[in-house]
Amino acid sequence: MINITLPDGSVRQYESGVSAMDIAKSISEGLARKVLAAKVNGEVWDASRPITADASLKLLTWDDTDGKSTFWHSSAHLMAEAVESLFPGVKFWVGPALDKGFYYDMDLGDRKITEEDLVAIEKKMAELAKQNNVYIRKEMPKKEAVEYFTEKGDEYKLDLLQNLEDGKITFYSQGGFTDLCRGPHIPATGAIKAIKLTNIAGAYWKGDEKNKQLTRLYGVTFPNQKELDEYIVMLEEAKKRDHRKLGKELGIFTIDDDIGQGLILWMPNGTIIIEELEKLAKETESAAGYKRVVTPHIAKEKLYLTSGHLPYYADSMYPPMEMDGTKYYLKAMNCPHHHKIFDAEPRSYKDLPLRLAEYGTCYRYEQSGELFGLMRVRCLHMNDAHIYCSKEQFAQEFKAVNEMYLKYFKIFGVDKFVMRLSLHDPAKRGQKYIDEPELWEETETMVRKVLIETGTPFVEVHDEAAFYGPKIDVQIWSVIGREFTLATNQVDFAQGRRFNLHYTKSDNTTDTPLIIHRAPLGTHERFIGFLLEHYAGKFPVWLAPLQVKILPISDKFIPYSQEVMAKLVKAGVRVEIDERGEKIGKKIREAELSRVPYMLVIGEKEMNEGKLSVRRQGKGDTGSLSTEEFINNIKEEIAERKA
Repeated sequence: MINITLPDGSVRQYESGVSAMDIAKSISEGLARKVLAAKVNGEVWDASRPITADASLKLLTWDDTDGKSTFWHSSAHLMAEAVESLFPGVKFWVGPALDKGFYYDMDLGDRKITEEDLVAIEKKMAELAKQNNVYIRKEMPKKEAVEYFTEKGDEYKLDLLQNLEDGKITFYSQGGFTDLCRGPHIPATGAIKAIKLTNIAGAYWKGDEKNKQLTRLYGVTFPNQKELDEYIVMLEEAKKRDHRKLGKELGIFTIDDDIGQGLILWMPNGTIIIEELEKLAKETESAAGYKRVVTPHIAKEKLYLTSGHLPYYADSMYPPMEMDGTKYYLKAMNCPHHHKIFDAEPRSYKDLPLRLAEYGTCYRYEQSGELFGLMRVRCLHMNDAHIYCSKEQFAQEFKAVNEMYLKYFKIFGVDKFVMRLSLHDPAKRGQKYIDEPELWEETETMVRKVLIETGTPFVEVHDEAAFYGPKIDVQIWSVIGREFTLATNQVDFAQGRRFNLHYTKSDNTTDTPLIIHRAPLGTHERFIGFLLEHYAGKFPVWLAPLQVKILPISDKFIPYSQEVMAKLVKAGVRVEIDERGEKIGKKIREAELSRVPYMLVIGEKEMNEGKLSVRRQGKGDTGSLSTEEFINNIKEEIAERKA
């Protein structure tokens, strides 16, 4: 018999070889019908896979993130089966689940998938799903796997096999489709009830533009039609809010091939937003006792070897520049530079916690196939800081960082969020992670304890920690339910020792500080991309590039409009006059489309009475005010950063 520990702490005994599905059935047939996969000792498994030793078990349903991910990855295989039946000879690369849906990269030879083909593929997927074919897992020796794909002439799977360890290779089959896959998968295709293929794109093999371009087919599936219908409505709204579309319409940013992909050019309107975000961050951090620093954009290779970043992140860094026999790298992260500032002066316990903050510019060589507007870029401006503290100070400092996140969420109207506590995989210590088992256990426990004690909502994910310690990835949702990874909050027990950082304790002995890496506003690029979609381009007044548009009814009222503008400028308000000889209706419509928060209409009555006719974006006429009254109101709205 083996012991199975359930999430509530209860322990049940079963025969060795029992599956998660068997256990679900022993609890409730209704529960079993909902099970998509299982988490066994923290690892996601097929619900049908035998469990042969004592284990912790969590049954995964559609309500679980890992359950959805398994559902969508299984749907990718269903789509591949449909494509293969309609396009014989197609070869597949990879088909992962996404935050919402899935894709599969495929080589169709000279053929192209059209919009009309999508309808046929969807229809075929629905037909195959109804067959309720079981997803079957099969372990295979590497030699046999190589022979299988050599016979098929599939260079893509043979390439994948090169990096796979013998004894850990698995195939999955459902219906008439078989593929190399580590899984897991849902029990059977019948769970897939609603299907929508959403996009066709090109994607270079392995993300390298020197390789062949494959066809990337995106889709999403649900266990019922109602959820799909709701998703399609959300998708249409998301198209209207696409930050790339709004960024162009509102003059926020541009990308130019002569500069380079992933390198953002901020237009005047975008630069205003950046400056307002920096102002907010500086005010908040100053009040919290942070000290601002500035570091260079390049550094010697030695710095990143000392930090340990080069061995782990070399593929994400730009190639080195060499001068006088020394290699220099573009800065991909700010932390090693901040460590050198800490080390520049003797430190004592009286200096701690020391909080060093910088809106640092970093450069990361993202693969061209992964670049996406402001969300994945190669030059990023990070709201970065590093806190050097003792173990005794850690809980309070980590708590204060989380409270800063909550303050920002309130300002920007973020109501839904969750912290992802990313833990390491003990099996990968010395490869992907620093080989310090006791420190991993200690710091992961410290972070978890703070989250629990502060009542912060969080989920635990394995094998996603930073190489030097556990981290929190902050997931937020926009008003239309789109999920974004905003920022990160990391604990570092390794780099203090790597850089030989010390402080003198009260008993005159020395110790190495713990380091907290934090970036509550993430990067300008990603956060402004989120805000564009969150607000649909209708920024709150304090953040709007143009806060007021004065609309004189005719040229006769331009002089008075200029007087009003001068007073607004003096009060620190961003304002313009529309002096064109257009009808007032057209001026109002265009100001609305430009998403200007306030419009001031000025005609004979307003000029004679010294008043302003005030219109609010999206709300229309809000009444008449004196210039002084309007200035007082808008200054208060800006100062309080009202949403």
